[in-house]
Amino acid sequence: MKKAVVLAAGKGVRLQPFTNTRPKHLIPIAGAPLILHVLKAIKEAGIEKVLVVGYYMLEKIKSYLEELRSNLKLEFEYANQGGVYGTAHALSIASNFVGEDDFLLIYGDIVFDYDIVKAVIRAHESAKPIVTMATMLSSKPQDFGVVHTHEDRVLKVEEKPKHVITPSYVNIGIYAMSPEVIDFSKRTPLSERGEYELTTTINMLIEHNKEVLAVKVREGSWLDVGRPWNILDANRFLLNKLVTRQVVEGAVENNVSLKGPVVIEEGARVRSGAYIEGPTWISEGCDIGPNCYIRPYTYLAKNVRIGNACEIKESVLMEGTHVGHLSYVGDSVIGEHCNLGAGTITANLRFDDAPVKVTVKGERISSGRRKLGAFLGGYVKTGINVSFLPGVIVGEYSWIGPHILVNRDIPPKTIVLLKHQELEFRCSEK
Repeated sequence: MKKAVVLAAGKGVRLQPFTNTRPKHLIPIAGAPLILHVLKAIKEAGIEKVLVVGYYMLEKIKSYLEELRSNLKLEFEYANQGGVYGTAHALSIASNFVGEDDFLLIYGDIVFDYDIVKAVIRAHESAKPIVTMATMLSSKPQDFGVVHTHEDRVLKVEEKPKHVITPSYVNIGIYAMSPEVIDFSKRTPLSERGEYELTTTINMLIEHNKEVLAVKVREGSWLDVGRPWNILDANRFLLNKLVTRQVVEGAVENNVSLKGPVVIEEGARVRSGAYIEGPTWISEGCDIGPNCYIRPYTYLAKNVRIGNACEIKESVLMEGTHVGHLSYVGDSVIGEHCNLGAGTITANLRFDDAPVKVTVKGERISSGRRKLGAFLGGYVKTGINVSFLPGVIVGEYSWIGPHILVNRDIPPKTIVLLKHQELEFRCSEK
């Protein structure tokens, strides 16, 4: 199998504010944008040609991939879906690329064990069904497409059912397919959600007595990156797999302590007194310290600056962000080119120890996480001594004035200031 189709058209509305300034497939996680982790798995499986089907900010995805073409040694083609019409519609426009060859189809916004791709291809080439799909046992199957099987044969796929046995096997968005599937995708009707969905196509295949097989993969070997806190989940998942030893290529001054697996890329600088625990990834152009504490499962993208006496814990900080001295960032995702004033604090624990809730698409949802900080979109600025309560979202390009406690979400492009308070001066009597 030498061809793959990567689906990358979605707007990632549930991942706002980060997807307001970039496509979700370019969110940096564990050393690279999300889509690059997908492409590395494709490359390892021996695939040579990739069609990226996109729509939202497709030019940004194309620009990024073209810079990497020679390093990845993959041949890229691109197709603009023209809108967010669903996965079956995306597949339907891949006909010319696929031709008469079997191919891999994979969602561009997931993280997974690379070996899953190889296992799906092996099973497909051995049994030669019309579709081979990867499935995983999930404790929250209602959030995904539930796959009903008899042994390895798929009987039905049910998209986000309201009533389902827990746990159940779910579709994880990795398929090997015969080109005949594309003909069925072109005849797929609209779903109840108003999209042309691949799960509908698969059910049509089954109704026409076409064989669809399931490859059942290990629980915990796949994650969907669909909500803001999933960025942290995916970062932990990938750092555990990719950072297994110390790789120090940057400049590390005396009196720096490195504990466990840590990556420090060439061009990064770690100043004296820093204490860094792995797994952690520090990218090129980063400037850390002095006297900082970088805790496990932290990823600092390119050109991040961490000032004196800061603590960063299990967080993702995107490109060009600066964190002023005496600040704490815990269990948070900070967008690109943010500037946090001295003494900025992200609170990450409720007094009652209950799971932190976050507002996603206007609905309050439990993250399931006991510890969760803030989500700051790109280009946010804070003054000195700003504090964020757990689960707060701040929209891109917003400014938060000094000495403010942010206890609710802030829309994009908003300036938040304290009302003017006059200072009163009195002479002391002696």
